[in-house]
Amino acid sequence: MRFDDERVVVVGAGVSGAAAARVFSDEGADVRVTDERPRDELTAAAELEAIGVSVAADGHVEADLDGVSLVYLSPGVAPHARIVAWARDRSLPIWGELELGASLTDVPYIAVTGTNGKTTTAGMVEAMLRAGGLDVVACGNVGYPFPLAARERHQALVVEASSSQLFFQESFHPRISALLNIAPDHLDWHGTIEAYEQAKSRVFRLQRGDDTHVANRDESVAARVSGAARCRVVRFGAGEPSDGDVGYAGDRLVSRIGGSKSDLGPVDSERAGYRADAAAAVAAAISFGVSAEAAAAGLASFTPGRHRGEVVVVADGVRFVDNSKATNVHAALAAISAVSNVVLVAGGRTKGIDLSPLVGGAEHLRAVVALGESADEVAEVFSGRVPVSKASSIEDAARAAWELAVPGGVVLLAPACASWDQFRDYAERGERFARAAREIAEGDARRD
Repeated sequence: MRFDDERVVVVGAGVSGAAAARVFSDEGADVRVTDERPRDELTAAAELEAIGVSVAADGHVEADLDGVSLVYLSPGVAPHARIVAWARDRSLPIWGELELGASLTDVPYIAVTGTNGKTTTAGMVEAMLRAGGLDVVACGNVGYPFPLAARERHQALVVEASSSQLFFQESFHPRISALLNIAPDHLDWHGTIEAYEQAKSRVFRLQRGDDTHVANRDESVAARVSGAARCRVVRFGAGEPSDGDVGYAGDRLVSRIGGSKSDLGPVDSERAGYRADAAAAVAAAISFGVSAEAAAAGLASFTPGRHRGEVVVVADGVRFVDNSKATNVHAALAAISAVSNVVLVAGGRTKGIDLSPLVGGAEHLRAVVALGESADEVAEVFSGRVPVSKASSIEDAARAAWELAVPGGVVLLAPACASWDQFRDYAERGERFARAAREIAEGDARRD
């Protein structure tokens, strides 16, 4: 077995950590899992112990590393964590999800990273490759761990790679990589924007020769980072594509990869972020060898995931749009710019990010309802520009926003912040917003 005689500590018993523990154990390693949470919150503990994995709760201690030959870090474990320092002091190898997955697979994979749009783009690429007749699965940061997918019998994999996953890896070598965009995010984890950019650049670090990197020609920071790629580069953007690239002629998606021009059909002009994701996905899929016809068919069949700009209800002529996944300023601005006459619901935990660039969306806004830990900061951003009110709950925010909206307008949940101040995750935030919106729609109309 691949990990016979290894003694592995897996740090974190969440989805990624539990999957890694099962894989290491199946492959012959002696595995111990440690987690900072209390035992009753570790839902995977009993299952892991049933296969011989030991589980320790209530925090990490340095003695956890005694006799260990390898440390696996779940994506949520930051590089400044004490257990990481202890591992480095002992010169222990430190792996993450991408390193483990890369060590287990010999099939080609496409990697997608960026501040925003990763899951949507990875899903589009998966749909395009399937339309091209390939057995493929999307994995990684989408929620299905890369190491599990790597051990299955697929012809290709599409790996969504977060910045934290890219940080702890040395062997991740995709055939196709895509860097969608870069904007300040997760600075509480990385410390600086430079460190964040460096982590993103690791997606193409090992690519050479006939490998392909997909780069965004429209965003200056991402374009600069992609400029360091040492392999073939295919670019995507909003305008007419140059030879070898992907772009748009009006609202029609066009590929000029391979010396021919292919029209892949129209893409919804309201979904600004969706259009960029679609262009990147086409560039990646066609570069992998899928035909333009299959790419178009896959795109046509694709449905975006929940909480990514879905209209959840229309109440008295007002559309309620759930973009709870817009957890940073870049994503929120993309959501705001795609619509008009908007009452924005924003706020939460900032993750160390400056919210002031949100003011760039003010021209699209009718009003703002501020929520959560950063409510005061959100209010300050828009003070004197658009009317701002504050709400103590997502339900109160939905109703306050509806009262401020006009028929034909939009109530948009695009928080620009993480959800952890008031919610389990962005999905719970979106579900509660959608439920509140439906209750409003079911109630009495407030306008005569």
